[in-house]
Amino acid sequence: DSAIKLSTAEGWNQTEKDWKLFIETPGNVSLVAEADNKVIGTTTVMNYSNKVAWIAMVLVDKEYRGRGDSKALLENILEKLEQCASIKLDATAAGQQVYKKFDFSDEYLIARMTNLSVKDRFLQDHYDISPEPVQVTDIPGLVAYDGIVFGADRSMLIESLIKQYPNKARILKRNNLITGIALGRDGYNYHHIGPVLASNANDAKNLISEALKGLTNQPVVVDVLCDKKVIVDWLQSIGFIKQREFIRMYKNQNPFPGVIDKQFLVCGPEFG
Repeated sequence: DSAIKLSTAEGWNQTEKDWKLFIETPGNVSLVAEADNKVIGTTTVMNYSNKVAWIAMVLVDKEYRGRGDSKALLENILEKLEQCASIKLDATAAGQQVYKKFDFSDEYLIARMTNLSVKDRFLQDHYDISPEPVQVTDIPGLVAYDGIVFGADRSMLIESLIKQYPNKARILKRNNLITGIALGRDGYNYHHIGPVLASNANDAKNLISEALKGLTNQPVVVDVLCDKKVIVDWLQSIGFIKQREFIRMYKNQNPFPGVIDKQFLVCGPEFG
């Protein structure tokens, strides 16, 4: 309850389900900072198969900023990750300079884009194949595909998204082989589409279009890799507006970069 109050106060999109996933998933690390008998700060780590540790939710109550609490949270959580081969996060422009002091380096840029009311009249493109709803039998192959493209096994996250939001899960197959996936989740302010992974930009556009068709007249947020200019331009043409950028960063080294060419929309700065 305290954690969600902090994220909601900042206008962030996380829900109770997101916080429970951070806190309850085996192997994850979640820390709080306390003062005056209340929680005034948080940080979390998603542990992806002991390969990639994903830091997120670095939050400090506005009334307690400037005292070094965020630094203390980071120092403590990094001590718990010394055995992890790769430590990564998505930083805001303001946070980027802070993380550089902890030996994080830039990897690439991600643009957060929002659409307050999706209109289906913009989604009439024709494709050679239609994405399908994800079936239970698809999950092992989908998890394996995500693991290759992301760079580490995220089975706990992927299975949770499919289980909790099956109406937002789509898969693209050719000759019975997976060539793309799109997942999503509900958010406090927006529906979030991502991750979207695909063999090419046209397939990614196909998957995103299919996801948007179920969200007509509703607010949607996506986090798109800035090097996917075709997708960025298309999203702008159908009413998405760029809000800000995140900088994907890694600490010391980056042994599990995944397949960047197949990453179009990320799962969000909290999940990678």
